[in-house]
Amino acid sequence: MMTRNNNIERDQLEVIAIDQLVPQDHLVRKIESAIDFSFIYPLVENLYSTVGRPSIDPVVLIKMTFIQYVFGIRSMRQTIKEIETNVAYRWFLGFGFYTEVPHFSTFGKNYERRFKETDLFEQIFYRILKEITDKGLLSADHVFIDSTHVKASANKRKFEKKMVRKETRAYEAKLQEELNQDRIDNGKKPFPPEKFEKEERKEIKESTTDPESGYYVKDERTKQFAYSFHAATDRNGFVLGSIVTPGNVHDSHMLQPLVEKIINKVKKPLAVAADAAYKTPAICNFLLENGITPALPYTRPKTKEGFIRKHEYVYDEHYDCYICPQGEILSYTTTTKEGYRQYKSNPLKCVNCPLLGQCTQSQNHQKLIQRHIWEDYLEEAEHLRHKQEVKEIYARRKESIERVFADAKEKHGMRWTTLRGLKKLSMQAMLTFAAINLKKLANWTWVSPKMA
Repeated sequence: MMTRNNNIERDQLEVIAIDQLVPQDHLVRKIESAIDFSFIYPLVENLYSTVGRPSIDPVVLIKMTFIQYVFGIRSMRQTIKEIETNVAYRWFLGFGFYTEVPHFSTFGKNYERRFKETDLFEQIFYRILKEITDKGLLSADHVFIDSTHVKASANKRKFEKKMVRKETRAYEAKLQEELNQDRIDNGKKPFPPEKFEKEERKEIKESTTDPESGYYVKDERTKQFAYSFHAATDRNGFVLGSIVTPGNVHDSHMLQPLVEKIINKVKKPLAVAADAAYKTPAICNFLLENGITPALPYTRPKTKEGFIRKHEYVYDEHYDCYICPQGEILSYTTTTKEGYRQYKSNPLKCVNCPLLGQCTQSQNHQKLIQRHIWEDYLEEAEHLRHKQEVKEIYARRKESIERVFADAKEKHGMRWTTLRGLKKLSMQAMLTFAAINLKKLANWTWVSPKMA
């Protein structure tokens, strides 16, 4: 039987506490129980004056941002509208029914005047991570690294073409030193410093809307200005650190600084898992020399179809040469300033070789093979890939870092950004990943109140 509700109780007066209206298992209760936000006061104390008008409580200010990032609200303006009507959010901030909610521009003004040139949000991120560690939830022996692109707040059709200097890679100085030593060992002159110092330049598209973003091309349909959020997680999906770069910076350039950050801030991992973009001689050298096991995937050979693959040429470590399938020797000739040793065949012997058409298309009938001075480390990583424990570590990658990025984009508003500039995007990354960690911490440590 259909029932019609004729008792409209909108104007009914009640004597009730706001605490009674918040469900006992609401996420804000779990977060409030998981961490004491008073740790923020000493972090910001030196940013406030001792005279003048009273400010908004900094804890309330930071809690407002956590409401935005934990619940995936698209902007601070919308967050304020939600706080005005949502009793759970009011309870979390310590507000009553009639407490006036700050204007949406309040956080932006405080960011510009107080927080912009500080590492406050990074400190908050690592304070939450410390709470996770203290509760025994962190498992940072195995670290999983990847990056994701976040669409910039910039029109992809508004840009200027510019010539800029190529970015310096973290391992550049070490590579220069070792390749010069390799040249000396092989009777070659080392490259003078000015050879390396000569600026390499490239042409880029620079956005006129947000010049600090980078033009990112994935395929013909995906061309846009974006930022790259490089992040690392533990096996449980807790984020351990993050670095933000323009979207046109290659993933492999950021692994070393990110791992160094984790070593300094958290602990030294036993293994690092990453996808094929990170499988380079420089990364394998860095990880293995630091006693960290690389867990990297299989990569298909890049040789053209129908040609003899590089692994079919045997490298003789003792004589430092390659031996082709026909038994001929490819001798060392030089080491390039990119760190590659070059091995060349004798064209007089190659010209009549029955496999010449499958070996090289060189007009002078000479085969060239390049071997990086850190190729041994890459081969060791390839050898480790076959071990069962390394396979198991790599298999966890999709359950940790990939899941974090999926949640961040679907539930925490990280698919695109309304902010502009690296500093503000770094703040967004820290707050988003801190919110993910805080949410997981709150859910994992929550103990439901016992029923009377």
